[in-house]
Amino acid sequence: MGVVASARGLVKAYGLGRAALRILDGLDLDLNAGELVAITGRSGSGKSTLLNVVGALDRADAGRVEVCGVRLDGAPESVLAPLRRDRIGFVFQSFHLLPELTGLENVLLPSRLNGSRPSSDRGRALVERLGLTATAERMPAVLSGGEQQRLAIARALINDPVLVLADEPTGNLDAESGEIVLELLRGIADEGRAVLLVTHEQEATRRADRVLRLEGGRLL
Repeated sequence: MGVVASARGLVKAYGLGRAALRILDGLDLDLNAGELVAITGRSGSGKSTLLNVVGALDRADAGRVEVCGVRLDGAPESVLAPLRRDRIGFVFQSFHLLPELTGLENVLLPSRLNGSRPSSDRGRALVERLGLTATAERMPAVLSGGEQQRLAIARALINDPVLVLADEPTGNLDAESGEIVLELLRGIADEGRAVLLVTHEQEATRRADRVLRLEGGRLL
């Protein structure tokens, strides 16, 4: 399996001078196609920060990051923006669905942003696969948390990304909905994508190929 994302010597600190807190402190990571890697650790340990750096949403203070053969450290936004849009799929705990759009319109949004004609057929196929056909034309406000999160996963997949980053995707869900979401993420990895999952839940780590704990700024 090929390496989709790699990090070497990542450093990310908050604060200045002696008061600076190193959230990431020389961290190394390799993430391969076809595997689901779960990141655990106490709250505030830097798990979300790591996802943001690997996903090109934030920059490390030092170290090297490469995703899909593209060096992120030092790359201009003109390089990072299309990488985030076309090669990386983001799944957040808080869903981030636009309330004025229907479920299907939310799913199709990233394909509109990349300047291509959105494929409603692909969007509907993803919605159907995730068991959301009956809710595709409804507004997010009338959907359950599990339905909203599954829509967010469909949205993350619409541009056929190689890397999927999921930050506590079951944190706002009941047990049954969380189980469905975890099975979907496992299936996404089995299809050949790399999935990096931040979680506090043992049920999520049970489905992972590798479980890494972020402690002291490094992965154990």
